[in-house]
Amino acid sequence: MRPEILFKLFSPQTILSGIGPRTRLLTEKITGPHVVNLLWLLPINIVSRTLFEKLVLVPKGEIATLKVKVLAHKAAYNRRQPYTVDCMVYDEPLRLIFFNGKKDYLLKILPVGEVRFVSGRLEFFRGRYQITHPDYIVSEDARETVCGIEPVYPLTSNLSNKVLRRYISQALRLAPNLPEWLNQDTLTGHKWKSWKDALIEAHNPKAETQLSPNSTARSRLAYDELLANQLALGLIRNRQKKHLGKVIKPYNKLRNLAINILPYDLTSGQIAVIREIDNDLASEDKMLRLLQGDVGSGKTIVAFLTLISTVEAGFQGAFMAPTEILARQHFEFLKPIANEIGISVDIITGKDTKSKRALILEKLETGATNLLIGTHALFQNEVKFKNLGYAVIDEQHKFGVNQRLALGDKGAGTNILIMTATPIPRTLTMIGYGDLDISYLTSKLPGRIPIKTKAISSERIEEVIEGISRAIKKGARAYWICPLIEDNEENALVATEERFQYLDSIFAGRVGWIHGRMKSSEKDAIMNEFRLGDKDILVSTTVVEVGVDVPDATIMVIEHAERFGLSQLHQLRGRVGRGKSPSTCLLLYHPPLNETARLRIQTIRDSDDGFAIAEQDLKLRGSGELLGTRQSGLPEMRIANLDIHHDLLTKAQKDAEDILSLDPLLKTKRGAALRTLLYLFERDTAVQYLNSG
Repeated sequence: MRPEILFKLFSPQTILSGIGPRTRLLTEKITGPHVVNLLWLLPINIVSRTLFEKLVLVPKGEIATLKVKVLAHKAAYNRRQPYTVDCMVYDEPLRLIFFNGKKDYLLKILPVGEVRFVSGRLEFFRGRYQITHPDYIVSEDARETVCGIEPVYPLTSNLSNKVLRRYISQALRLAPNLPEWLNQDTLTGHKWKSWKDALIEAHNPKAETQLSPNSTARSRLAYDELLANQLALGLIRNRQKKHLGKVIKPYNKLRNLAINILPYDLTSGQIAVIREIDNDLASEDKMLRLLQGDVGSGKTIVAFLTLISTVEAGFQGAFMAPTEILARQHFEFLKPIANEIGISVDIITGKDTKSKRALILEKLETGATNLLIGTHALFQNEVKFKNLGYAVIDEQHKFGVNQRLALGDKGAGTNILIMTATPIPRTLTMIGYGDLDISYLTSKLPGRIPIKTKAISSERIEEVIEGISRAIKKGARAYWICPLIEDNEENALVATEERFQYLDSIFAGRVGWIHGRMKSSEKDAIMNEFRLGDKDILVSTTVVEVGVDVPDATIMVIEHAERFGLSQLHQLRGRVGRGKSPSTCLLLYHPPLNETARLRIQTIRDSDDGFAIAEQDLKLRGSGELLGTRQSGLPEMRIANLDIHHDLLTKAQKDAEDILSLDPLLKTKRGAALRTLLYLFERDTAVQYLNSG
């Protein structure tokens, strides 16, 4: 349970003065639901509201704070005219302009004959100094609230910086003095203040240097967040490792038979990774391994060969694919090999009849089924294995920490291999998968013909269609990918439908269309038509599934390629080049390209190394864009910037290891403070596992 000292920080923002149900929707949009989320929203700029004695001293067009004496109000004659208030700044006239100004309100805050302090952008217009809609109007006794440096925050429509500052100031007043979780050497070495003092300083910068992610206040807060992340992953890893793994000694008789059936030799990379997995399986420690492989590197073969050894050792194996069509594709590949070497393989899908499903589950529970392939349905309560020893998860981005924990608890000793859909940069791997050991597959399978990648202006789209027409007459098939438009599903639907209708008017009846609102069964049916050759072109957004194998598909057209991330482009390109014929990827871009888009397209055109592409993608897009998205499956960082704080991440990883080696259950005084840190950054799951022993 979250400690009482944090209760107010995790209260809804409506406990703050001025935030009602309607305003809450605005603040939550840019922060999150709790008071603490306001604290994580740091300023992005500062504004100097210097107090000037004379108008002539204010630089042209700058923001200034001025002491004014109110002389007269002049109401507007019609809606197009502004309400004006004439004032004097010492001996110089100043006019305040208000469009749609409310007379009663303005008379109240600017009473004639009174002195006020106003702050806003000073302009010289038609021989007169004026400020349109001053940012602040305060009485003399409140002058300190507007003079000096003002932090500027990220905003959303209908929420002003002035109002948001007021809410954040209230949140800061609710921030408690928390017990220190960092040791003195770390604090002294980095010249870091306490958590609360660092937070106050970060929200009250006095110079632009204090806006830097490397400023002492911000680096302290970033390190706290990274330490919470690494501690949580370490605790989860310890929790998983607490269960002894089922010891699976590799017997290679059946595996070698399967290898001999394969139409190609294993790569040295595949052999090395199989050896790593064998060593894990043979150990008493439970295996928790992430296999990162490039497109076409043969990850699935590695998984199946190690699963075969598991079966030979007397255990059952499970292979979870992201979609039913992929599960069936894997089943169709493995079934003939399994039959030949004498092991029983089954598949469970949502399309099974009740009687068929009951039979599959019965065979599984009695041990008659050695290896089960399926989707998430594999881990439903009704699916009971007799002796599950090893599970392979082929969809890392949909299988985050909580899912890994749930699977680990379902089969306490079950060894787990998780496979990536696309390589992940090192820093992001540390953030999202620090609870796992890592293996890498970098070399391509033998016989894969390099894909020819071309960048073509969308102005030449008719040439592209003519080229596809010629290729289809020779038996080729093509994917045509349309982008999500500003993550707007409705616009994307319109774009793909228009492209589908246009292509279908040319290739009558030979074009399929997949979009995000279709049921899985509808997508699968159209994908099967494409696989079997009933459709020559498949129009889609990026829902073309990872790993779908259509050897006759040799053309990949990616429309508006400049809108895609590099790793996405590389993954989509990998849908072709799976057969014996040369393949082409056409990057249709809409000119003119900005520099980032140009570099992105140049990189994908010149490289087919997924690991290098992933690092370049991180460099071009930044970690902030990649983290926290549904596609990545990685946790969002609120303060830490991995493009800048990689040294702090390395330190946090090392410090977390040291902490847990000395105090694995966080029982010491510092351990208790670290538990508070975990709750502060909402790593509750890790603490709950501690509390349950």
